[in-house]
Amino acid sequence: MMLSIILPAYNEEENIEVIYERIKNVLTGSEYKYEIIFVDDGSTDNTERNILNLIQTDKAVKLISFSRNFGHQSALIAGYSNCNGDAAITLDCDLEHPPELIKDLIKKWESGYDIVNAIRIDANKNASFKKYSSRYFYRLFSVFTDVKLEEGSADFRLIDKKIIDNIKNLGERELFLRGIFGWLGFKTTNVQYLPNKRFSGTTKYSMRKMVSFALTGITSFSVVPLRMAALTGFLVAALTSIYMAYALASALLIGNVLDGWTSLILAVLFLGGVQLIAIGVLGEYIGKIFIEIKGRPRYVIKSIKGW
Repeated sequence: MMLSIILPAYNEEENIEVIYERIKNVLTGSEYKYEIIFVDDGSTDNTERNILNLIQTDKAVKLISFSRNFGHQSALIAGYSNCNGDAAITLDCDLEHPPELIKDLIKKWESGYDIVNAIRIDANKNASFKKYSSRYFYRLFSVFTDVKLEEGSADFRLIDKKIIDNIKNLGERELFLRGIFGWLGFKTTNVQYLPNKRFSGTTKYSMRKMVSFALTGITSFSVVPLRMAALTGFLVAALTSIYMAYALASALLIGNVLDGWTSLILAVLFLGGVQLIAIGVLGEYIGKIFIEIKGRPRYVIKSIKGW
């Protein structure tokens, strides 16, 4: 049987050899054959060159190079689409995901689980904004959808070959893989770990990318935002009707005609804000439809080495 180790890489030149050596140490002496697939997501440094150097000395190393940066999720999908293993393990090159956990993931797979998620435990009690926002996103995602996302989950996991085959058959261009694995519904378990510090370089997830990632996740699995926009419209209409009744009663029964400028401006601004929010939510879904119907590939491969 074979294991596929898939590592997305974007400007990780100083981490390539280190992560390779750590994975080799874990898998040396294993009963499984293995392949180590690096997916270069359009790096602008020496990431690709360093991987090519490994290929010259180790036939187990393979490389998929994108023509430009298509994103972390696309890199994972490219790895799944080209791997040959009976199971695939994905982890990042920055060494925050400890390669030594691979053995624990394999043991869970051998005991009959199809998906084994690695769940991060934060030892640091002083949570940063990123940790807080991540925690509340997982909770919001679980509320908005019928798929439960475990807090601390990322893209460090093992999946069986039948999961890989199902992913290959999914036609969506913008797949939110963390949600997809829960949606598929196979036998799943978790393994907890303490993350390491990044070995070298800086994180590639800016605030803009994190917000975009969160929006992609929720809009890929739920129409609740659309329903909330509609319900907000009904609520505003109901409140407006009550206000209209009050204004008419004041004018006709009491003879007290309101001046109205302040209330009018407030009403216009409030209604305008609600309308813009609703249009924005609707636009997000229409934008996803536009992207999907064009039928463009998720990524463009520049070259494949090692096969």
